[in-house]
Amino acid sequence: MHLVIARIGNDPTVKFAFDELVRLLKTMDPLTVIDGRVYPAYTAAVENVIWLGYDGSVAESALDAIRIDVKNGVGVITGSGSRAVLLAAYRFAVELGCSFLRPGRSGEIIPRKPLTKELLTVSVAETASYRHRGVCIEGAVSYEHVANMIDFLPKVGMNAYFMQFHTPGTFFMRYYNENPNPNVQTHPVTDEDVAHMWMSIEAEIEKRGLDYHATGHGWTCEPFGIHSVGWYKQEDSEMPPEALAVMAELNGHRGLYKGIPLDTNLCYSNPAVREKMNNAIVDYCRAHPSVNFLHFWLADGTNNHCECEECRKKTPADYYVQMLNELDEKLTAAGIATKIVCLIYVDLLWAPEHEKIANPDRFVLMFAPITRSYTTAFADADRSEPVELVPYKRNQNVMPHSVAENLARLEIWQREQLSGDSFDFDYHLMWDHHYDPGYYECARVLHTDMANLDKIGLHGMISCQLQRAFFPTGLPFYAMARALWDKTSDFADVCADYFTAAFGEDAKTVETYLAALSADFDPAYLRCEKPSDPQGYAAKLRAARERIDAFACEVLAQKDLQASPWRFLSVHAELAKEHADLLEAYRGPDTTPEKREAAKKRMLACLWDAEDEIGEAFDSFIFEAIFGRLESGVGYDAAVRETL
Repeated sequence: MHLVIARIGNDPTVKFAFDELVRLLKTMDPLTVIDGRVYPAYTAAVENVIWLGYDGSVAESALDAIRIDVKNGVGVITGSGSRAVLLAAYRFAVELGCSFLRPGRSGEIIPRKPLTKELLTVSVAETASYRHRGVCIEGAVSYEHVANMIDFLPKVGMNAYFMQFHTPGTFFMRYYNENPNPNVQTHPVTDEDVAHMWMSIEAEIEKRGLDYHATGHGWTCEPFGIHSVGWYKQEDSEMPPEALAVMAELNGHRGLYKGIPLDTNLCYSNPAVREKMNNAIVDYCRAHPSVNFLHFWLADGTNNHCECEECRKKTPADYYVQMLNELDEKLTAAGIATKIVCLIYVDLLWAPEHEKIANPDRFVLMFAPITRSYTTAFADADRSEPVELVPYKRNQNVMPHSVAENLARLEIWQREQLSGDSFDFDYHLMWDHHYDPGYYECARVLHTDMANLDKIGLHGMISCQLQRAFFPTGLPFYAMARALWDKTSDFADVCADYFTAAFGEDAKTVETYLAALSADFDPAYLRCEKPSDPQGYAAKLRAARERIDAFACEVLAQKDLQASPWRFLSVHAELAKEHADLLEAYRGPDTTPEKREAAKKRMLACLWDAEDEIGEAFDSFIFEAIFGRLESGVGYDAAVRETL
């Protein structure tokens, strides 16, 4: 077949969309001959082509909208902007039978079939349900892991990427410098090496037209001469004297909080502190015009705010809003339009009592309920019962675990401060999914949360997550992306689409198996949200092992285990049994330190041996970090940083 694709203009993202569409079509049918043309604008006089680019038929908007109107190999693929054109190109491929199941080319399912004029008939006109649909870097990563994630995002309708810190060194150093797996051969990297990697990654973000979010952590350190790329411990004696002098006073002492600069708040009642931080942010925005959303966060951790006489006069949120208003004035004076993301997180969940945001249009509200439970989705929380909201008590607060209390505190911020642009910053795929080896229940909660964000006044999600959270399947991410694009999508339909693409006629068998594994492992029990029942839980784990063995015998034994989705399920079957042994050693009726340590060593040995096969989809570095919490029963609160 002969096909003509006419690219409109020279926008680099549209050019990339053209290259990707040609690649996918040629992979489907290598015999198809594709002529590429470039026109400065759409013109009806040119016939018998597929136009690709912005043709003016869809209004320009930050809320991505796509239009595909192709009949018998002739028509238009367009959108509300260059990024939307790229999304539309990928959607065209999906309508032709392609599927994108996880990052990397091995996660693409591209059917081989002859392309005919009749087949090239697609009609789609859609607008994304939410403005913000992105991912934040977390975990232990290589350059390729991050690049693959960025490449994957527009394939599934996502539109944003968030780099934490001024340089995201900690995430790369975990993989290159601190990886305990002897099977991973790497060369150690410096922060300077990471900075140069990131220059290349920024080009990949720009090429796809993604919204670029940056920094967040670090504003309590970098302006004061403390270069902090992670949650690393240091000594007070290593701190610049001028920084030490303005660190939060706790118990009569100014210094590092638990030895971690990133967890150390400052004396925010001090005008010079606020001035220094805000000047640094203005300078950063001026030097980084490609950053669309600049995150301004205070220190990580909880109950770590200054107790000096002046700081006690207001809540941390009051001083935070005061700084935000002062920052807005500086940015406005400098003619800088960068949006500032302000954070509702840990102590800042308690809304200001005195200060008020002066220019709401400058700010985007980010709700980060890190201590929430993932047993209950936002929409499933009982909102009819009154929630007791305890007043802020400096450095003596209990962070909320229930979804209902987290949402109640969000509502106060929305009602009293910012009711406009906003998004959820959540952690479904950071730690908690490791409590669900079937990846099914966590996918359901994640889809339900995303589908109902509008009901709690939020306009999307930046998922703070591992870049490698696609083992045994990518269903949780796929479900998240689908609901962010289309909040009316049905979870059962999403599952059917995903499992059919991955496993064909065995789709329902695999789905049933993984859903049952989720129930067997009982994530809510592992979150300590059910009464302790070591005997009963051991019985559930025995049922899981039996289910895995039956699936291996009845299904896996009949399949080509070299094919990617089946290969993952095969490796997962062995690791899931080790996982069951591990959990029984930690939570079963006959647990001892010796048994826990032995089970941990066996689990890690199996993971490390499987690194070559699953390393692109599973982050074993972070998985190891959950062992301590399995033993102690600590929930997923802000103290989790101490284990990373």
